[in-house]
Amino acid sequence: MPGYTLRLASWQEDSPALKLIREAVFIYEQGISVELEWDGLDPDSIHVLALDAICHPIGTARLRPDGAIGRMAVLKEWRRRGVGSGLLERLLREARDRQIPQVTLNAQAYVAGFYRRFGFVATGEEFIEAGIPHVKMVAKLDGNTA
Repeated sequence: MPGYTLRLASWQEDSPALKLIREAVFIYEQGISVELEWDGLDPDSIHVLALDAICHPIGTARLRPDGAIGRMAVLKEWRRRGVGSGLLERLLREARDRQIPQVTLNAQAYVAGFYRRFGFVATGEEFIEAGIPHVKMVAKLDGNTA
């Protein structure tokens, strides 16, 4: 038993929980500016929310209509416990269900290996986004990956 659950989340109803996680990880832990974090794309995105056994939010990620995965964040104490994998698998399944043939993401360079395990391939050179090294990654969704 992983000790957490995943569910699709509504930005309109669940934004306090989603914001709590993203503020803790991106704004406070990684020092990303508020202006960069809140890009206005959340209302049109599909969100997944991870909750612990007593329904406290512990992780989130989003899928934009254009097939871009992003804003994947897991609270520090829940990392390396399968939460990130669960979030990504759920978004990949959602993309397939919506017949999105390819998904992209900008991975923080130090975790690119995590995304490779799910069929993502780096495209292009490393770049700096929000002061952090990133690499663009792409996965084709043919039904044979995660």
